[in-house]
Order: sequence, then structure tokens, then C-alpha cells
Amino acid sequence: MDYDSLLDKAHKELPDESTGGERFEPPKLEAFAEGNKTIIKNFSQALQKIRRKPEEVLKFLTREFAVPATVEGDRLILHRKINSELLNKKFNEYVKNYVICSQCGKPDTHIEATGHRSRVLVCEACGARTSVK
Repeated sequence: MDYDSLLDKAHKELPDESTGGERFEPPKLEAFAEGNKTIIKNFSQALQKIRRKPEEVLKFLTREFAVPATVEGDRLILHRKINSELLNKKFNEYVKNYVICSQCGKPDTHIEATGHRSRVLVCEACGARTSVK
């Protein structure tokens, strides 16, 4: 067999292209109001999916909403009523800025402290290092 016929044979044996892809979808926070508090009941499951520590996300949310919060078991309790749509919008903003790699778009990242009040988002897929605030 010559090169062209081998190439044609190999091309025919390739699997069909899949259209599904591996697009990462940020988890949707399931929140409800109880009195003057907002309770996120799937907080720990969401953190497992984005691979972040509760302290990091808690710091971001309390700063964005200017509200105290506590973690009780798998739940996060924000001590103010917050619209779940706005809550998910801010959570998606966190995922975009602190989880998704700006170079390759994959969520396989972690945050490293590089010095005094300086942190970088390190992508485990492509190796990119991006400064984060």
C-alpha cells in the first residue's frame, strides 16, 4: 500500500466529530429567603464543582453584597435578602474571574499566593498564569 491509500484508510477509521464538546457550565446556586436571610442550600456542591475553598468564595460574596455571612454545614447563610438572580450573576462573575482560564477557557485552575497581597490564577491545562485581585 502506498502512502495515500494508507492515509485514506486511516481517515475513514477516524470517529465522527462530536458536537457536544466539554463546555463548562458554572453551577446554579439554589437560594431561598427565610425571614431577612438568604440561604444557599447547595453551596458546598457548587464549590466542589469549581474546586474552590469556602473562604475564597465567601470573601468575594460578602464583599460584593456588603453583607455578613456564615457557613453552616453544606449551606451558606447571607444575613440579608438577596435576589437569587443577582446572586447567580455575581457567582458567575466569580467563576469567570477566578476559576476559568483566560487563555484556554478551561476550569482546571487553582489560585497561588505569590507575595504580599498578590495572587495568580494558574491553569493546570495550559500552564498560563494570570494575575487576580
